[in-house]
Order: sequence, then structure tokens, then C-alpha cells
Amino acid sequence: MLVDASASTRRHGALTRAKGVLAEVFDSAYRQRARLAVLQAGGREAQWLWQGRKASAELHHWLQELGAGGGTPLLDALQQAGDWLLRRQRVKPHERQRLLILTDGRLRDLPALAPLPCPTLLLDTERAPIRLGLARQLAQALQADYHHIDDLAPGASGRTWRTP
Repeated sequence: MLVDASASTRRHGALTRAKGVLAEVFDSAYRQRARLAVLQAGGREAQWLWQGRKASAELHHWLQELGAGGGTPLLDALQQAGDWLLRRQRVKPHERQRLLILTDGRLRDLPALAPLPCPTLLLDTERAPIRLGLARQLAQALQADYHHIDDLAPGASGRTWRTP
């Protein structure tokens, strides 16, 4: 899971909505005893918070403290996530992997990007009245499934990652 926590995600309640989705995902992962990896992209660099461990109450504590600020080290985070996924596939080849990216897609430049090594869903958190659509472009570049966070039915994000 890759979470964009840059300053732009504070606008129009985007971070609050993203936190609600994350809480549902964490609860679902806990019930399923699933392992998670959580990478936060905010400030100057991406930071790993959780790597391949079972979901626990610690994640909810982090979520309560999650703020947003600074730049968007999203490209660095995508590189780190891709590298980690490839290493994890070598160590645990039978593990089912999926990547959830929560971002508004606000990057200075969008370079050519390769798809990530597992099924990926980009959940667009941009909630401004006039939307730039940068997250959709990022999803296309990554060959990821795309959904807007406002299109999720309550309770649907943690179970299936699908819109109704």
C-alpha cells in the first residue's frame, strides 16, 4: 500500500476520506490475517511504516497520527514499492500480492513508468472542485486500475477494492 501524504492531500477533505478508506482496509486485513506493507510518500522522501507484517492496532495508531505536508516523493515511493514487491516475490513466490496506491497524482513531471509487478489499483484522492486528472494519467502510465475515492461505496474499499 502506498499512501500519498503530501501537502496537496490536505485540501477538500481528501486526507480525511483517504484515512477512512485505509481504516477499512486495515480492518479487513486484520480479519483476514493478511500481511501488509505500507509506504508513506510525503515530505522529502518515502518512508516504510510496515513491511510484510500482519495487520494490527499499531496501524490504526499510525493512521490517527497521519498528517500531510511537504512535497510528493511519489516517484521514489513507486520505485521503492516495485523493488520491495520483486524481492518479496522471490522470497515468497506463492504469496498473492496487490498494490493499492492512494494519491491525487500531483507530480511536477510524469516520466515514462513501467507497470508494477502485481495487480495495482490507484485510488484517486483529488477532491478539488476543478480536478486536474493527474492521478488518472498516472494510473494509465502504470497500467493500474483506476477509481476515484468518491465513487467507493461505504465499506467496499477494504473488502474488494472495487466500486459498486
